Amino acid sequence: MASTFPTFVELVARKTHSPDNLANCTISTCAISSSYYFYRVSLSANVAFLVLFSLSLIGFVATYAFTRRAFAFTFAMSAGVILEVIGYVGRIQSHQNQWAQTGFLMQIVCLTIAPAFMAGGLYLCLRRIVYAFGPENSRIAPESYTRIFIPCDLLSLLLQAAGGGIASSATHTNKSPTSGDNIMVAGLAFQVFTLGVFILLCLDFALRTRKRYKSMGESAFDQNPLFIKLRHSWVFKGFLAALTLATICIFWRSVYRVVELAEGWTGNLIRHQWLFVGFEGVMVIVACFALNAFNPAFAFKEAMEGKGGLGSKKRERKLEREREKAVGSEVVSGSNSDVDGVKGGV
Repeated sequence: MASTFPTFVELVARKTHSPDNLANCTISTCAISSSYYFYRVSLSANVAFLVLFSLSLIGFVATYAFTRRAFAFTFAMSAGVILEVIGYVGRIQSHQNQWAQTGFLMQIVCLTIAPAFMAGGLYLCLRRIVYAFGPENSRIAPESYTRIFIPCDLLSLLLQAAGGGIASSATHTNKSPTSGDNIMVAGLAFQVFTLGVFILLCLDFALRTRKRYKSMGESAFDQNPLFIKLRHSWVFKGFLAALTLATICIFWRSVYRVVELAEGWTGNLIRHQWLFVGFEGVMVIVACFALNAFNPAFAFKEAMEGKGGLGSKKRERKLEREREKAVGSEVVSGSNSDVDGVKGGV
């Protein structure tokens, strides 16, 4: 009974404050439980994350500007990091006024959907890795990874964005955000499921590759000189480790947010700032910095072109048609030369 009473008081405090009264609240005049948070929002922690994510964004943009490689990956990661920056700006605004809706909604919507973009960046990398080791080591075709996971990621993103919009609209009209929150949780849960399947397929590919290597040696891998050089580079090995770390961090963070938001905006987990800092902020920034340090634009270098790239199949078919035309022209040219020779002989 004692543990239930404070929760009841907090809910009553929230319900009995009209939007006009809440707008005039300050830390000294209103109980913290009547705000949108159950704790004093830390200014130092959120400024630190704002700075770190801003540096990460600069890193992704600068890498693309320098290399002109991995556009799709850069777009996905940059979009996610931009949302992280906006979210932490919202939390900083909430430190100044914890009763203002704008800052609260900015952070809960933006920080919830941001890693969905980053997950898309992770999915884009696997096809290139499969080509680097050899498609025969994979249970499914390399292109199937993007064809399966990118649409799933988009669906997850749409659900989270739609849920965030509905919850935001409900909050602005002083209604319950439960329906929107449930849709956000559904999107997050689907993201966790998709990431889980992705991790299982990665493990399966790694085990199959290792098994074939033990029985066949280097011949188990693609013998393209470019891929041979790539596989032996320390930057590529670092990229594999970074991608593994980033995937685990995004997965762990997503599981935490599903459990947190499933309890609603007045649940138990959402009341603890240290959980949010550790399982949301730290997990995501570690994933971003890992991929900043071992960006695929640096890890793959020239191997970013051709197989494994976005639209690479279309480019390969175009090149094949051009080669066929060239061969056909040579055949026609040779035939004409033979005819001319016969005529000359006659």
